[in-house]
Amino acid sequence: MSKKQPLVKMPKKLMRPIGQAITEFEMIRAGDRVLLGLSGGKDSLTLLHALRHLQRHAPIDFDIAAVTVDPEIEGFDPSRLKNYLAQMGIPYFYLSHDMTAQAEAQMQKDSFCSFCSRMKRGMMYSTARRENYNVLALGQHLDDLAESFLMSAFRGGQLRTMKAHYTNQDGDIRIIRPMIYVRERETAAFARETELPVIRDSCPACFSMPTEREHMKQLLKDEEAHNPTLFASLKTALNPLYSIKEPD
Repeated sequence: MSKKQPLVKMPKKLMRPIGQAITEFEMIRAGDRVLLGLSGGKDSLTLLHALRHLQRHAPIDFDIAAVTVDPEIEGFDPSRLKNYLAQMGIPYFYLSHDMTAQAEAQMQKDSFCSFCSRMKRGMMYSTARRENYNVLALGQHLDDLAESFLMSAFRGGQLRTMKAHYTNQDGDIRIIRPMIYVRERETAAFARETELPVIRDSCPACFSMPTEREHMKQLLKDEEAHNPTLFASLKTALNPLYSIKEPD
């Protein structure tokens, strides 16, 4: 029998912005069944523990489970998450799919990362429907949203970023991002201090070469070195964009 995974103490500097986002955008409601997209990276693992904490302490009742899509890419093996989730006593769905083979057969103008992301999202939707979960929680944080905003503005000429809370095109699943106000350095610190079982380079196909997102990450890092209040300003500037329509 697996040893029970003890509760991890959640720092206020993580839970305060998560709680703010959930309350402000009404992300979790009484009776919700929340399915977390768990990549195995530091961000989704942090959100896993945050949701577990909220489930025990929030004034409403809701269920949580997790789903991982293994793209069967050489060098990436999230299978050790199975035992970790079993120790936590959280329902866990583990899916495997050869993304590379499917991309070679079907991908056209998209990058592999975009294609893989869409395929994973579709598989998570299917799991949510099959297992009767009405909410899909994703682990993007403030740094991710800032990078997406710059990519959209610089390359697409649009003022947009990822949404905080919206309903999918079919109208049966709500998608939430509870960490929109959390900095990446806070998830990194939490993962390090609590020794989370992080799957390094959770998308090796993307990490094998510099990406546009990495370029934006470096740009923001350089600017923050000169302007320490950069992300406080970005948090305010991005807020009106959190409700703008984004594709599934």
